[in-house]
Amino acid sequence: MASLYDRFILPKLLACGCSSSPIMKQRAKVVPKAAGRVLELGIGLGLNLAFYDPNRVTRVTGVDPAPELRARALAAARDPRLSVAIEDGTAEALPFEDASFDTVVCTFTLCSVHTPQAALAEARRVLRPTGTLLFCEHGLAPDADIAKWQRRLEPLWKRIAGGCHLTRPISTAIAAAGFDLQQVDSMYVPNTPKITAWNEWGSATVR
Repeated sequence: MASLYDRFILPKLLACGCSSSPIMKQRAKVVPKAAGRVLELGIGLGLNLAFYDPNRVTRVTGVDPAPELRARALAAARDPRLSVAIEDGTAEALPFEDASFDTVVCTFTLCSVHTPQAALAEARRVLRPTGTLLFCEHGLAPDADIAKWQRRLEPLWKRIAGGCHLTRPISTAIAAAGFDLQQVDSMYVPNTPKITAWNEWGSATVR
């Protein structure tokens, strides 16, 4: 059973950090590219729903293990023409058949899943051979001084931020999971604490 902190405080902290203007601008760089039948890993508060193009997307299916977040996602702003289903589930054990989605969207999720490689393996499994993984994630910074502080602060950060890790690699992990990176951009997101500011985003296809 989720603690009172997880049920009442954490969703508010996530809403504050994950919906900041710089982070929402990052979401807007990848989510509108989704097409066909879409699966969103860790849909959380549903902050991406406003960016899906209903003229390109047949249906968005979101999964998240937290009932408090799924409830928020159901109420999130979106185009009324967008078909959305939100289900209980984890990224590491998706309740879907092989090759059943055209696009998998993964934004600010790999930092908090228990096993990133298992989540990426599942994303690869449910993608159709011609499908696309769209990602936008924060992770291990390339600068040694910042990475040092990420490692120092990560144990405390995980406790207060819902299991979020600061030091997970992004693009290399996606490639290692059997994806071919098609486009990758990166930068420190402005007006964001440096320990969480390193961001990589782009697209990948099944190898």
